[in-house]
Amino acid sequence: MADSGRFVAADLPPIHLGGKEHIIQTGCGSVSVTVYGDQQKPPLITYPDLGLNHTSCFEGLFISPESASLLLNNFCIYHITPPGHESGAATISNDEPLLSVVDLCDQILVILNHFRLGSVMCMGAMAGAYILTLFSIKYSERVSGLILVSPICRAASWNEWFYNKFMSKLLQYCGMCDMLKELLIHRYFSKAVCEVPESEIVRACRKLLDERDSINVRRYLQALDRYASPFIYEQVELGYVLSVMGRKSSKLYL
Repeated sequence: MADSGRFVAADLPPIHLGGKEHIIQTGCGSVSVTVYGDQQKPPLITYPDLGLNHTSCFEGLFISPESASLLLNNFCIYHITPPGHESGAATISNDEPLLSVVDLCDQILVILNHFRLGSVMCMGAMAGAYILTLFSIKYSERVSGLILVSPICRAASWNEWFYNKFMSKLLQYCGMCDMLKELLIHRYFSKAVCEVPESEIVRACRKLLDERDSINVRRYLQALDRYASPFIYEQVELGYVLSVMGRKSSKLYL
């Protein structure tokens, strides 16, 4: 362990990334789960935001060899991808019933049982943080900690409700059009990052959005939108989440 003033760097062995994708069949459809690391290590599950998968949402954690090594020397990471958001995903049939956020939580439980996982750490971004928060409330005994990036913890305001409805209609009638991609880009990044000239990371994200199927993205949005009226658990306050999970759990909100 080396101490360099304000920062502490851990001398860890290098990690060779090589995730393996699993398709898990659940009562609410199939789900893609990509596993990185030694499955004997403590599990950490991730869930991405709307329009993203584990590559586009969490790749930044693995760009740096130091952060990748730190994560994978301590955890086995299970990247859960929302239905239809995996690379090369086919369009989900209109015959398939629309899922709710409760259905998405139940899918996570099936995944944990499939891999015979007990209590897990959870890391989610925005919509993914919301889903993992609901999962931690519904199945508190299966969650040892939460890492939430910009979590949604209250019922949507009228502005947010209208914003989501507008995006849904854009997806329905215009697909992954430029306006829709612009809305999503501003959802993911701060105003400073989105300013012209665009940064490399914004251009890369815009390109990845071209690969998303608009119908599949809309189904994820509709699942999230259905909490708005009424909100499934009234108002999910962070303090309530803490009390449900108990003192032994770990939480980090970003």
